Amino acid sequence: MLFQGALISGGLIIAIGSQNVFILRQGLLGQKVFYACAVCFICDSVLITVGILGVGSVLQQFPFFLNLLATLGAIFLYWYGCNSFIRAYKGNNHLSVEQVVSQEQSILKLMLTTLAITLLNPHVYLDTLVIIGGIGGTLGREEKHWFLSGSVLASFIWFFGLGYASKKLIPFFESSKTWMVLDFLIGVVMCWIAAGLTIFVYQSFYE
Repeated sequence: MLFQGALISGGLIIAIGSQNVFILRQGLLGQKVFYACAVCFICDSVLITVGILGVGSVLQQFPFFLNLLATLGAIFLYWYGCNSFIRAYKGNNHLSVEQVVSQEQSILKLMLTTLAITLLNPHVYLDTLVIIGGIGGTLGREEKHWFLSGSVLASFIWFFGLGYASKKLIPFFESSKTWMVLDFLIGVVMCWIAAGLTIFVYQSFYE
């Protein structure tokens, strides 16, 4: 059950691209990586725990809430994606001590941005509350605890591993051209996820 929880949770977390590209960028810049990773991990752990304890089934009864989250999430991700495209177009990003110091944002702003990227994505709720919670609801009490432990462990390993392992790529990202490619890819991922949310809302109203 521990291994099963880790596999299922890990697979779903890796698929949530908006969190991953944000953590990757923070790790490369070395800007308060711990706080960004901690916010993602805590949010996911709370949602996974709530889902496995059976509360996730309530979410399925309120589609309006999901649609509202999807709309807000799409708007935010479109905005974030467009900013990434602008950075890629300007092409003046490169990794240096001076840049990191000048561009470093406050802990509060970083945590608010991380919370928005995490909690405004309805896929997070669908994956943690509905899917993982649905699987956890079929397990016995002892199995459920092991399943929960594995799920939370996978979340911890992935977010902190991604955040701190990305530092090894720092020499590669000293080039502004590399940042142009990364920012462009971040913009594509964010807008792709936002488009999926837009389709999700459209289909919920017209199907």
